[in-house]
Amino acid sequence: MIYIFLNLSILLLPIAIYLLNLSYNNNYKKKYDSIFLSFILIIQVVLFLLLHDYSKSLILINIPLLISYLKRKELTCMILSILIFLYYTNVFNYNPFFIFFEYALYFVIYLIINKKIMNYNLLIYIFVFIKSITLAIEVFYFNINANSFFINFLDVFIKMFVFYLSSYLVFIFLLRGEEIMNLNTAIRELEKEKVLRTSLFKLTHEIKNPIAVCKGYLDMLDLKDELKVRKYIPIIKGEIERTLTLMDDYLEYTKLKINKEIVDIYMLLDEVIKSLDLFFRENNIQININIPDDELYLNLDYNRIKQVLINMLKNASEAFDLKKKKMIIKIKTKVLKKYFEIIIEDNGIGMDKETLNNVTNLFFTTKKNGSGLGTSLSKEIIELHGGKIRYESTINLGTKVTILLPI
Repeated sequence: MIYIFLNLSILLLPIAIYLLNLSYNNNYKKKYDSIFLSFILIIQVVLFLLLHDYSKSLILINIPLLISYLKRKELTCMILSILIFLYYTNVFNYNPFFIFFEYALYFVIYLIINKKIMNYNLLIYIFVFIKSITLAIEVFYFNINANSFFINFLDVFIKMFVFYLSSYLVFIFLLRGEEIMNLNTAIRELEKEKVLRTSLFKLTHEIKNPIAVCKGYLDMLDLKDELKVRKYIPIIKGEIERTLTLMDDYLEYTKLKINKEIVDIYMLLDEVIKSLDLFFRENNIQININIPDDELYLNLDYNRIKQVLINMLKNASEAFDLKKKKMIIKIKTKVLKKYFEIIIEDNGIGMDKETLNNVTNLFFTTKKNGSGLGTSLSKEIIELHGGKIRYESTINLGTKVTILLPI
């Protein structure tokens, strides 16, 4: 039993080390070093030679050589063949011509097959066949084992069966291991592509809001009306700056970055409402605001929170119920013990339980042309601030969004 364990260890442990190295290189984006496999195969042969007295089966020394042929490593094949040749001729005093002929024949067969499409099974079969012939000659012609014909025949048969089975299993173990590593690498690349695609969707979704605001004000702009020019140009400029900020952030499609600063939250709310004033009037939306004429400074990312508030107000305005005469959006604030609370409530169509449970999930949307990214992005921004966002809704009665920002 110990012989079997030792042989399996010599065959499989170096291969496992090679696969671990391959996995490490893939995980850390390091260049794959093909020399490492050659080094592993040479180590296997050396271990077989050093531990021959304990392994009791030198025939398995040919498996690393076979793998080097299967992996098309000609130089490694030559090195291994020379090592085995020297060992057989110097330690066991085998006929040099006989050993040279055997390993030269392997190389010639490999060259013939390699000119065509490499057939792994065919090469293994040929390898086993040649080894069977040479082993039979060793046993019967050179009389290595002074046993009966039947015992020698059985010995050759068992050794070749073990050699074939071990060769096939070790190569499959190596091949499947490499396939799994490559599959994991492909999956990681697909995940990166998915993140990139998601980020691009987010970018497209988010820049539509400030562009729509700019377009609205530009349509209303009358260059002859100096009052409108002074009023609208700063708003348009602010929205363009916000768009540029969004585009800069999404060029790096990784996790959202939050750049906090001390901001007057009431002033921010006032600016958001003013920037959407034209949109509300064009869509006949009534805004009821309950914001104190006061100052409250919070540590937050001005543009990100503005982005969230605009998303929430746009979503509320798009939940219009045709049965109702007027769309009403209420905005309230409250200072709690640890949080600043912003409530945005509408009297729109509301959401059923299933929609409410999925409202912040990526790509979930009930809108015909929606991307399903706005609420997901808003949730991510609020959570990066250490805050919370909650949705409450009832069908045909409306939706209430509660935003909690840490004080």
